Amino acid sequence: MVLASGNPGKLKELSALLAPLAYRLRPQSDWQTPAVAEDAPTFLENALIKARNATRHTGFPAIADDSGLVVPALNGHPGIHSARYSGPDASDKANNRKLLAAMNGLIGAQRKAFFQCAMVMVHAADDPVPLIACARWWGEILDSPRGERGFGYDPLFFIPDQGCSSAELDPATKNRISHRGQAMQALTRILHEGGRGIEKDYLL
Repeated sequence: MVLASGNPGKLKELSALLAPLAYRLRPQSDWQTPAVAEDAPTFLENALIKARNATRHTGFPAIADDSGLVVPALNGHPGIHSARYSGPDASDKANNRKLLAAMNGLIGAQRKAFFQCAMVMVHAADDPVPLIACARWWGEILDSPRGERGFGYDPLFFIPDQGCSSAELDPATKNRISHRGQAMQALTRILHEGGRGIEKDYLL
């Protein structure tokens, strides 16, 4: 299966989550898949754009997720622009600095936020029945980064019931409780319950 992303953090996380299904996940860069404009207004639509682009260029089933951090007190930002929050070629550190600056002075409930994930799998570029799973992970935005694991906004995302940031979680725990982990678990259930039949139709 092709991962419609070049993000090494996503590849590592999703490879671990797909391992029980015996899928081998490879990044779309292995086929020099060109980037596609993620210009839709929702996470789900952008995930579908990426998945269809990947399978169109590789010929293999593709999985894609579009995820981002949503801060209600910032009118939903960074939202679908999370990866490019501080610019087109933004680094994680630059995005985190901009988020901290935007939240300066916000306290208590104003610092609540959630990660949103829309995950899809398509068997062909024109697949009329993509498999879809979405999940949300609530937490709070810290005043400064904590932890060395993960990527993106993980060092600033505090999970109260874990007492630590996402970047301080061990990988197994994060894969179980994160937005991406929850969505992947849901997609896995879909594959077990109905996706296998769809996949067989396409392979015959």
